[in-house]
Amino acid sequence: MAQSNGNSNNLVVTKASAALEQMKYEVAQELGISIPQDGYQGNMTSYENGSIGGYITKRLVTIAEQQLAGQYQ
Repeated sequence: MAQSNGNSNNLVVTKASAALEQMKYEVAQELGISIPQDGYQGNMTSYENGSIGGYITKRLVTIAEQQLAGQYQ
């Protein structure tokens, strides 16, 4: 199922889509990167897009580690 932003990744939990989108804008703001209002990121540099994706991944891993730590206490 291709998403409207041209991303061909399939979400395992489709309800997470809005949260991930929100996280993308939060991370971009934290890094001082502005995402165009129309959402098209094709004119952004690979470094900018990679930085956003990298920080999202780092944050998601941290969240998962915290949840796992809570389960195995």
